[in-house]
Amino acid sequence: MGLRERKKLRTRVAIRQATYRLITEQGYDATTIEQIAEAAEVSPSTVFRYFATKEDIVLTDEYDPVMEAALRSRPADEPPLVSLRLMMTETLTSFIAEEDEELRQRTRLMVEVPAIRARMTETLSETAKVLSRVLADRSGRSADDLRVRVFVAAVLGALREVALYWGEHGQEGDLVTMVGEALDSLEGGLRL
Repeated sequence: MGLRERKKLRTRVAIRQATYRLITEQGYDATTIEQIAEAAEVSPSTVFRYFATKEDIVLTDEYDPVMEAALRSRPADEPPLVSLRLMMTETLTSFIAEEDEELRQRTRLMVEVPAIRARMTETLSETAKVLSRVLADRSGRSADDLRVRVFVAAVLGALREVALYWGEHGQEGDLVTMVGEALDSLEGGLRL
């Protein structure tokens, strides 16, 4: 990263950390953009320059480019579900190791705040576009191909449901293992 990108990243991180701290102290609804800006030592317009909504502060991270690069690094002839599974395992393991508390707070808020859960659908749609482009490149299909879109949406839907389930159940259990089990369900179908 260049100096400008590093400064932008530091600002995004400072805004997110201030947001999480304020939400912990006073709750999501009571936390305003003005309070977040003051705590992050930026202006409210700077907050909005980086994040369109308060929900985006909670949900936005820097992992789409990481996931894209990890998926692009997988062998071109590898089955797409295997590639996505390995990429998700690698990325999630890294996220847990580096930002465990942020992951836990984000998950709690996804469960507790309907506006965040609703906005999560939109942010996952953006992630789906990124991953669809990679799989489309590998398969010779269009990134807008219905099968590619449905496939990626199903995998990300599984990830979303695992996160919600984990949050609803006190964040108990190994998240990486749970994602693997969810992807096993996609691969093998639901057996009764």
